[in-house]
Amino acid sequence: MNKQTSYRLADATVAEALVDNWVAWPHTFSPVPYSLHLLNYQKKTLASYLQNPALHVKSSQNPKLLGGAFVNLPVERAPDIVALLERLERVHSDDLTLAQELVDFQNLLDKEAVGQSLNSYYPHLPESLRGYVELLYDYHSRPIVRCIESLFYHSRHYKKQLQSLRLFSQTHDRMRAYYMSTPRLPDSNSIGWTLPFAQAELDGLFKLDSQPQPLAFIRELLGLAAADDGKLLPLLTNQPPKATANWQGQGTRIRYFGHASMLVEFNGVAILIDPFLTVQPGQGGIERYTFQDLPPKIDYVLITHGHHDHFVFETLLRIRHKIGCLVVPKASGIFYGDISLKLMAQALGFQNVVEVEPLDTIPVLNGEIVAVPFLGEHNDLPFAKSAYLVKAGTKQILFAADSNCLDKRMYENLCAERGAVDVVFLGMECIGAPLSWVYGPILPKLPDYKHCQSRRSNGSNAAVAMDLLQAVGNHQVYVYAIGREPWLQYFMALEPEDDDVYIQEINQLLTACQNQGFIDARRLYGRDEIFLAG
Repeated sequence: MNKQTSYRLADATVAEALVDNWVAWPHTFSPVPYSLHLLNYQKKTLASYLQNPALHVKSSQNPKLLGGAFVNLPVERAPDIVALLERLERVHSDDLTLAQELVDFQNLLDKEAVGQSLNSYYPHLPESLRGYVELLYDYHSRPIVRCIESLFYHSRHYKKQLQSLRLFSQTHDRMRAYYMSTPRLPDSNSIGWTLPFAQAELDGLFKLDSQPQPLAFIRELLGLAAADDGKLLPLLTNQPPKATANWQGQGTRIRYFGHASMLVEFNGVAILIDPFLTVQPGQGGIERYTFQDLPPKIDYVLITHGHHDHFVFETLLRIRHKIGCLVVPKASGIFYGDISLKLMAQALGFQNVVEVEPLDTIPVLNGEIVAVPFLGEHNDLPFAKSAYLVKAGTKQILFAADSNCLDKRMYENLCAERGAVDVVFLGMECIGAPLSWVYGPILPKLPDYKHCQSRRSNGSNAAVAMDLLQAVGNHQVYVYAIGREPWLQYFMALEPEDDDVYIQEINQLLTACQNQGFIDARRLYGRDEIFLAG
């Protein structure tokens, strides 16, 4: 073997971010939600699997049960799940205690605190909460246990030593098990690399996407020996990386990377919104842009909200070394489920994080970024979220994410302040998951079934989407693929059909737009490229 041969990560190589064997996402990272998720979801799901592994495997193969709490691991791996559950209860005993005591104390206050001073409750705080919480009332004298999130990141409940990457080759787009219910166990086809996500060494690995290095360098970085080359080499290639540069053309170029991920480039400035990028699987698949298609430098990454498919650990960590500034919406700081994306990003090793509120602006060359209110899609819970208006030269582009236009006056007020919007990008997941799906494990008490079903994480349907477009004076609209790209199945738990309600609503909107003479109106899918003059 030529010792001077340099290697980069192969086009099909995935680096899956894990927290203690589970896919990393906001509810498995921020300490308090993680503790509640451990208690009420992970522990219960593993215990259920051990009661009937075969049923879990069978249910995991049923498209109608995608997103259910079923562990998609062969029956013969049940002993590994026994060990994992035992380890979870041992290593996370303090986290499980925190979760239970937090719920119990909140429920105690709900019963006893009816408006009297809360001072007398501090001496009765459970040990796990002492020094980490503040007791408050809302304006209707309903008690709140405010968890001070930054303190928890500096407590024993933030176990960064359990963070790791799992490197493997993706054969096809649908090979991954559902992210929330199936832990990632070691196997002969993957390499595990345990280190805190904030470590600079991660950048050394991911720079291999564009800067090949000798095999010895890669071995040393990952702590591997020559004997491990049988597992390592299939993850590498000696083919040169794709030559890329920041776009310098006239006007604005917008590239669609799938789901809600858009790259906007103008005047040499690169702005990436809600990055959720994929690799090119070994067996091929639909056309797409991948990590290889990103420019060498991304000036701003804009995060609209902290849902698992918008604040994507796997993508953010892989491109961290390219990002100049990460922009995130501001959390309330009152509710532990309203996770601070700024604190989370800093814990992930991002050095330059800007937190924005509605109408905050960030100037860029011959343009600006404006934070815009974002209603709906969060089951009526307080949540850090923001849409963004990007002014690129003479064009104003609204990235509305999964906004539900519950009050068109808000957009009319925006246009009164900022002027008409030339282009709108919008998600239209008009049904959405019920309150219990993601948030159930972290709430002290769920409403009844009927109310859980009525409180959904839904975006705009055709009628309210048109309200939004009319309110901003828009005549050019692009609707996101709402999770239909095949590589999103393990994250979105969707089995799309050509005539389902989502497509019906989108088609209804696009037909109305075409009848009204819009410049362009279409649904995006896979990859796309849009050019704007001016």
